Amino acid sequence: MSVESQNQQAFRDEATELLGELENSLLELEHNPEDQELINRVFRAMHTIKGSGAMFGFEDIATFTHEVESVFELVRNKLVPISKRLLDLTLMARDQILAMLQGEDSGSGDQTQTVITGLKEIVRLHAPEQEKTAVEEKTIPRAGEIGDEGTNVFRIRFKPDRRIFLTGSNPYGLILDLADLGHESHVLLTEEVPLLQELDPESCYLSWDILLSTPQNEDAVREIFVFVEEDCDLQISTLMTTGSDIDDSAHKRLGEILIDRGDLTEDQLRQVLGQQKPLGALLAEQGLVPPAKVRSALKEQEQLRQKQTVVQQQKLDQGSSIRVPAEKLDSLVDLVGELVTVQARLSQFATQFTDTALVSIAEDLERLSDELRDSTLGVRMLPIGTTFNKFKRLVRDLSNDLGKEIELVTHGAETELDKTVIERLNDPLVHLLRNSIDHGIELPDERQAADKPRTGTIVLTAEHSGGEVLIQITDDGAGIDPTKLRAKAVERGIILPEADLTEQEMLGLIFAPGFSTAVKVTNVSGRGVGMDVVKRNIDALRGRIHVESQIGRGTTISIRLPLTLAIIDGLQVRVGSEFFILPLTLVEECVELVNQNDQDEKKRFLNLRGEIVPYIRLRNCFGISGRRPPIEQVVITTTEDQRMGIVVDTVVGEHQTVIKSLGRVYRDVKGLSGATVKGDGTLALILDIPGLVQSVQPDKGSMQKHV
Repeated sequence: MSVESQNQQAFRDEATELLGELENSLLELEHNPEDQELINRVFRAMHTIKGSGAMFGFEDIATFTHEVESVFELVRNKLVPISKRLLDLTLMARDQILAMLQGEDSGSGDQTQTVITGLKEIVRLHAPEQEKTAVEEKTIPRAGEIGDEGTNVFRIRFKPDRRIFLTGSNPYGLILDLADLGHESHVLLTEEVPLLQELDPESCYLSWDILLSTPQNEDAVREIFVFVEEDCDLQISTLMTTGSDIDDSAHKRLGEILIDRGDLTEDQLRQVLGQQKPLGALLAEQGLVPPAKVRSALKEQEQLRQKQTVVQQQKLDQGSSIRVPAEKLDSLVDLVGELVTVQARLSQFATQFTDTALVSIAEDLERLSDELRDSTLGVRMLPIGTTFNKFKRLVRDLSNDLGKEIELVTHGAETELDKTVIERLNDPLVHLLRNSIDHGIELPDERQAADKPRTGTIVLTAEHSGGEVLIQITDDGAGIDPTKLRAKAVERGIILPEADLTEQEMLGLIFAPGFSTAVKVTNVSGRGVGMDVVKRNIDALRGRIHVESQIGRGTTISIRLPLTLAIIDGLQVRVGSEFFILPLTLVEECVELVNQNDQDEKKRFLNLRGEIVPYIRLRNCFGISGRRPPIEQVVITTTEDQRMGIVVDTVVGEHQTVIKSLGRVYRDVKGLSGATVKGDGTLALILDIPGLVQSVQPDKGSMQKHV
């Protein structure tokens, strides 16, 4: 890939990320139209997209974004208010920029014209004289006000290139942009301004020393200079970071500050200071302070300074990050998986010999591979909030289309989940939300008649639950009537009329292929192809889905998902000559089962310290031939708050399990979720415990296979 192509791809990645932030900011702005920081965030996102677009050859994007940016410049200066119409047009503009970025639109279509025309109407209505007063005069805070707002303090030396005016940039505009980040004070340096007869009016001879106090980090500060940084002399130094403690004894002296800025060398300072005695020596000479106390005070000063340096470095280290393509992370996980497999083979090989050195190497490799596995999987973990944010726009647009008033509330956005799981979870969640909006939440008048608030609420939550992540979508809508589901299922031939179903089983009918209770098909739902796809996708993620509903009160759909799809800790067991892996997160304990007589065998219940626990025999589930050992092992598992025993011949032990997908032949086999390679190179099947339990439950003989 050429350098130009790499730069363009980097711009696409950055712009896509900025468009996501832009969308979130616009949706937040709808609820907080007076929030100046949100307005600034919107403006900065568009400013960056425009500038970078022009730099990397995306002139159409730069031109279009400039139109929207110009309006938000007026919003920043309080000449145009935030309105629903403005947000609608800006969201349309965001979609249009994304389409242009992906090459789906050239920017000359009707939507582009609609956005530009709408924005011009808004400007004409609210700011007829905006050309005269586009930018309000800014009040620069005094230096004494530094620190009132933010806790990060930066020293910035900005010396623009002399040809900066020829590029269309205004250096003082950058200073004003800095002021938007917090409290700013600056000193204009004019020592390079030549005599009048030598002055070139198109050249810039000025530079600035700036102090900025802001809650933003250095990246945000540096972003202001992103279009001129390469051609200017820009130095940004962190004087104080959030959370650091600075007291009077840690303040730098004038000479130190001048040295830091490069305006004075240490030799020059020592030469000047050598002409006078240190304060401590003067105090000691005059007998005001004993020399020992002076030395003690100097040591305290030095210690505080060192501590301050360490704290600042720790904060900087925590804030540093790099951008890594997702493909490289996927490749890294694959390599770690191969390493884990090789390590298992080495460990098994080492146990066959009495060579202590070989065993020691195998143990060291196992420890390192464990740490590498955990670190690698940790890198792939992302907060699920990145997905939640996308849904705010979906709820806003869809509720407007349907004439409903709906508020989306999210909790647990910081809950982390594997990157792949999050990506594959998007479509199921979209289907569930669309169903909640279309079928769940009632129209405002209907809600008011039912003594409910006109605005419906959908709550989207995520939290860790054991070794899984629990995601719930709860709405306060009309709920689901199980009897209507049953009647519709009979009408469509999904179940037999005489079927005897529990309420939970009737609710589960919504996941049947082709099932829908919608009276008419709309562009939102009604064809009955959504929920069965949702269940298939959740099953493919080795997750489980559950529905609870109360008529008139609302519906809750719960999804339980594994944290990762790549490598898990498993418990290896053997039945006959076959080996299986049980996910360790579902295993509680193992107990012995003495060979029972035929009468006891029919009961299939185990008395576990006074609690009756049902069990299933893995040998029977998969038709494995051979005699059972006189003493079998029962692995006690917990699924959906219910205990179930899995009877096996032998428990081999824990096993790091690199999950491999099963082929098409085994795709529909109940109770299996994958396979893994053991240390000796043979395969072991990974059990899907919930699916296995469900497959051996008594068949009611009433429902068809796909229910």
